[in-house]
Amino acid sequence: MRALSVVRPGGSLIAAGQKTLEVRRWAPELSPTDDLLIVENGRFLRQDGDEDPNGMAVAVVRVKAIRPFIAADMTAACASFFEEGWLAWELSNLRPLPPGRRLRAARRIYEVDFTP
Repeated sequence: MRALSVVRPGGSLIAAGQKTLEVRRWAPELSPTDDLLIVENGRFLRQDGDEDPNGMAVAVVRVKAIRPFIAADMTAACASFFEEGWLAWELSNLRPLPPGRRLRAARRIYEVDFTP
């Protein structure tokens, strides 16, 4: 399954339905029908190859659309600041997962062996 790591508390906010936009500088290669596992981890993974073995699977979502991030998106993204040039990933079809499923977290979109 394809996965995306999101730094705590962002993953939990997605799983709770409070964070409906994920904001990144890049667009994923996903269709609106592709499932994406959200893995919450405790630190930013800044360099290619960075991983965190202590990730937690928190939800499965779909990325309905990708568009420019605008200041009016701050609440939906649970963001603390706004900067031009970022992309808003509109999350849909939220399926929260029961707690306790540890997985590695990695940069960008990556593959994991996971069945919800």
